[in-house]
Amino acid sequence: MLGRGERRNRAEQALHQLRAVLNRALGAAAGERERAEALKRQLEFEQSVQRIGLAQASRDEDILERLSDPALAAVWAKITADRDTSYAEWHRDGLGAVRDLVAAEATGPAGRPWEEWLGRLGDDPGVAAPRLWRIGTAQVAHAGPEHGFPLAVPLLDAAHLRLNSAPGSRAAVDAIVETVLLRMLSTFAPGMVRLHLWDIGHLTGPLPNLHPLTAAGLMVVHDPTRLDDLLAHLAGHIRKVHANAMRVNRTSLREVCVAAGRRVEPWRVAVLFGNGERMDDEQYRELNRVARTGPDAGVHLILVDVPVSANSPMETVTFVDAETATSSMTGPGVVVRADPPAPPAIVGRAAALIRDDVVARRGRPRSFADLLPEVLGQESSRDELRTPVGFDEGDPVEVVLGDATPHALVAGPSGSGKTNFLYAMLGGFAARYPPSELELYLLDFKEGVSFAGLTPGRKDPSWLPQAKLVGVNVNTDREFGLALLRYLAQELARRAEAAKRQEVTKLAELRDAEPDRDWPRIVAVIDEFQALFVGRDQITQQAATLLEDVARRGRSQGIHLVLASQDIAGIEAFWGKPAVYDQCTLRIAMPKAKRVLSTENTAALSLPRWHAVLNHDSGVPHGNETAHVPDASSRGTFDALQHRLWQDTNTAAPRLFDGAHQPDLTGAADFTARKGPILGQIIDVDDRSATLRLDPVPGRNVAVIGTATADALSIMDTAVLSLARSHVPETCEFHLWCPVEAMAEHVARVKQALLRAKHKVEFRSGEDAGKLAEVIATLTEQQTDKPRYVFFYAVDAAHQWLEHKQPPLMISGLDRLRSLLKNGPSARIHTFGWWRGISRLKDTLGFSGADDIGAWVALDVQGADLSTLAAGQFVDWSPRPHRAVFFDRSTHSKPEILIPFDTSAALEAS
Repeated sequence: MLGRGERRNRAEQALHQLRAVLNRALGAAAGERERAEALKRQLEFEQSVQRIGLAQASRDEDILERLSDPALAAVWAKITADRDTSYAEWHRDGLGAVRDLVAAEATGPAGRPWEEWLGRLGDDPGVAAPRLWRIGTAQVAHAGPEHGFPLAVPLLDAAHLRLNSAPGSRAAVDAIVETVLLRMLSTFAPGMVRLHLWDIGHLTGPLPNLHPLTAAGLMVVHDPTRLDDLLAHLAGHIRKVHANAMRVNRTSLREVCVAAGRRVEPWRVAVLFGNGERMDDEQYRELNRVARTGPDAGVHLILVDVPVSANSPMETVTFVDAETATSSMTGPGVVVRADPPAPPAIVGRAAALIRDDVVARRGRPRSFADLLPEVLGQESSRDELRTPVGFDEGDPVEVVLGDATPHALVAGPSGSGKTNFLYAMLGGFAARYPPSELELYLLDFKEGVSFAGLTPGRKDPSWLPQAKLVGVNVNTDREFGLALLRYLAQELARRAEAAKRQEVTKLAELRDAEPDRDWPRIVAVIDEFQALFVGRDQITQQAATLLEDVARRGRSQGIHLVLASQDIAGIEAFWGKPAVYDQCTLRIAMPKAKRVLSTENTAALSLPRWHAVLNHDSGVPHGNETAHVPDASSRGTFDALQHRLWQDTNTAAPRLFDGAHQPDLTGAADFTARKGPILGQIIDVDDRSATLRLDPVPGRNVAVIGTATADALSIMDTAVLSLARSHVPETCEFHLWCPVEAMAEHVARVKQALLRAKHKVEFRSGEDAGKLAEVIATLTEQQTDKPRYVFFYAVDAAHQWLEHKQPPLMISGLDRLRSLLKNGPSARIHTFGWWRGISRLKDTLGFSGADDIGAWVALDVQGADLSTLAAGQFVDWSPRPHRAVFFDRSTHSKPEILIPFDTSAALEAS
């Protein structure tokens, strides 16, 4: 156990050791602090030298005074040594690399001396611009001229250029601006670059050597007091370009042009000369918006003494005296000088040459041929349909139908060129997109044949290969317009189901998912579409609902509507249903058109003839494009294109529905296919006839009702001839009864047609009318396995004989006829009777005989009188020439409208 003294000694030793360690630590910390403070001074010194540049630092009194500090002097020596080493390396390797870079990226007029290109027309198509544009020369401060290099900056499709002047430097500033503009104008084909000049201090405009360009519209000198108008114009153009780019899923105009393989929109370059003062707040905000969004839309600014915020892609050149400047590309240690300008006379001649070329090309009258591509049928409709329809100062103006602009409204009074515009649009589409990419359904509610030429005719056998359906003279057949809308709704449902199956949402994705199937885009053009809604009836209600549905959902499935009208106002069917108008974001206004554009947009009121306003932004003013539409409907224009396409394409002829003509029975698909008894043509998209099933069950008889003799005979003839065609000769019997002598000759022709087809026929004319009761009795008593068909013409005319009761049973011929109607179908005896009025039919049938007529066709009979024959439902029918209403209670839920056939050719051919 240690003693007290020993413990004290050991504690003192430990304390001594601790003090020694702490002293050493404190000394080291002080040294580290001194070293840290020295390093901090050195870094701050180095930073200040680098901030102002070594050249300026060598003249800075504060910097030179601080060199008395050995630590800072060492830093200075290191910086100068590194500079000398780096500069030597850069001079050896980097200077050549910069020159090579400018030579590679600023090709042709963008970088070469003006003597090599000024005065020659550019030929670059403008798909993509050079990455750099030369603005002068640069060299490191205090270095010899052999150390100079060309200075080029990014501009078109990339950035803007800002120039800040100094006293006496305006000549150098103008030289940079004029030369870089000439480089652009001389690189690309004339017209690809459009200039806007604004100078706050000059009423006559700056850059006078370029003023010849104004005569061709390539340069616009703006009023110094109307900067607002210029900024609004640029902003509106940016919005339009961005909207067009988004339609094809692109983010910039450059991407659109690269994908299209051509320049679809000229570059806009606005040169603004200010005075160094900031403009008012609203103008400043608008200018900055243009600066931020302009490059992606092909809009660029060259600003001279115009303040602008720094949050936009922009290179800056700041003059420090009359001749030298610094630039944001090279930093403060590099001196920039403008290239010497070209002589004014040479610049003026070059500008005049560009002007003359544009004027000469525009001076040639634009024709329908200019709307067509060099090679026909080579484009894909996967994403959209696009075609030029006219020209604005020689530049094409396009119509686009796609996801962003799915449907179009076209309006213009009679004689304004609406039909010509439709032909220009259809011709452009047909020339670009083959039938596998585009299908057309065309309807004209006018009393004319605008689209009839797209189908085979007597003089021209060609047809438009993309056309699937053409309807003309349908002004009284609104049911056909309704049938087209039903067809589009069904096609929409079919595509939606396929998209759901593939788990996609739009046509482009569906085509990618099912590349082996044809999914063309569909365009339905309905001229004078408002005729669909002229009445307050079921057709109007159904058409409004279907049209709204197709307009709303067709966008994603590649179904597009083009609705044309003289005036779209006042369609009551759309009150409270704005979807159709909202979805028609493409608006086309012909001269004097009203209401198709937005209410504040009056551009169409001052249009000259053969012009149109195209607007892809729902009619708002900033979306206006004015186009001169060439003649597309005269001989040698559209018809010549159609003939070329027809010769090169193997497609079936489109279905033609002409409401002014009765269809020929021999051309009916169901007649040719021998599908059994037909009665007339159904008003439908497909070539479809009203057909019957004559099963051996009660009620399978047919009544034709009305006084329209020609139409009634047509329906009876159609039934006879189609039955005869569907039976093998001698496998059935025909009984023709005609108690009216005036019709006997016609019925005799029917008999001859049946005999030529080698069928057994029994014919009873008016002279046999008194024997009809016996004929009916004999017919019902005969036993045979063959089906028998009775065609009883003008049944009501035979009542005077049929009502007579014969002794001894006192059974009248009318009783026998009623028995025939009731029991005949079960014995395979089917009666087709024609009664000249609904009351006369009821007289024949008696109190309980309505069920014996399973199908009927009514001609000039009001719909209200037909309810008892249609299971009590209201029949929405008003008689009109050469139309009938058909109802078969075994298959129909509601009546259909049919058109009697022209049977004259069939009677002769049978």
